[in-house]
Amino acid sequence: MSPLSPTPTALLHTAFYQFTPLPQPEQVAALLRALLAQPKVQGITGSILVATEGINGMLAGTTQAVTCIEESLVNDPLFAGAFSGMIFKRSACNTPPFGKLKVHVKKEIVPLGIDGVDARKTGINVSPQDWRELIKDPDLVLLDNRNSFEFRLGHFAGAIDPQVVNFRDFPAYVRAHAAQWKAQGKRVAMYCTGGIRCEKTSAWMLEMDLPVYQLEGGILNYFQQMPDAQHDWLGECFVFDNRVALNTSLQETGTTLDDVYRAEPDGAWRLARAQRLAQAVGDRADTSED
Repeated sequence: MSPLSPTPTALLHTAFYQFTPLPQPEQVAALLRALLAQPKVQGITGSILVATEGINGMLAGTTQAVTCIEESLVNDPLFAGAFSGMIFKRSACNTPPFGKLKVHVKKEIVPLGIDGVDARKTGINVSPQDWRELIKDPDLVLLDNRNSFEFRLGHFAGAIDPQVVNFRDFPAYVRAHAAQWKAQGKRVAMYCTGGIRCEKTSAWMLEMDLPVYQLEGGILNYFQQMPDAQHDWLGECFVFDNRVALNTSLQETGTTLDDVYRAEPDGAWRLARAQRLAQAVGDRADTSED
């Protein structure tokens, strides 16, 4: 966790996930709802997904409320250590990211579209500091494991855009190129916004005998750990909340939804959907794929 020093009234965004067995996700969801209803975390908004494979959440509130939630998830005996060691990626907010609070039980916390993937068995985690050196390798296949509109807004220098419309499309790209990468002796690395997509994809790729390097904590952790991230990152980073995009200092930019979706083939549909959700509930968290 990287401490920030916003003003007492500022909003703080925290993103987190953990692949961990939760055989009774409905019970975990009930515990989370009770925790989030406590007066000491009043005003918290966002979305938490719970499934038998783990937890995935994005919340915003005062620094005090966010810290309380984070510490409770890690230390409260009610969760029986399920979230021990979970990493929280924080960023400050000018725009309130969410308009309401929701806890949902889902089949998966991130839908890869392939059954039976155990995301606890992942690829090779690379720290932000070592990542900078890794991506300098001219023989590295550097994959952006996000949607094409996210890549267009910003990406690591030298990265490949697999041209996917939805996260579920990414495995098809890997299947189409895996044999070639192996034959050429290429090393494969990939990154995503917060790390969760890479965790699940790399676990599946291991089953294909294709070990992959992945950026630990994703783009947001890279920005958090590397003060000069702009030397490696081109553009901004899209986030699935009302802030829309962050720069390498984790500060909200002036980018709008129209800027993001205008050039996409299905941009009109995406823009209309995002605007409808924002107007209806002030919350775009359900559109997140990371």
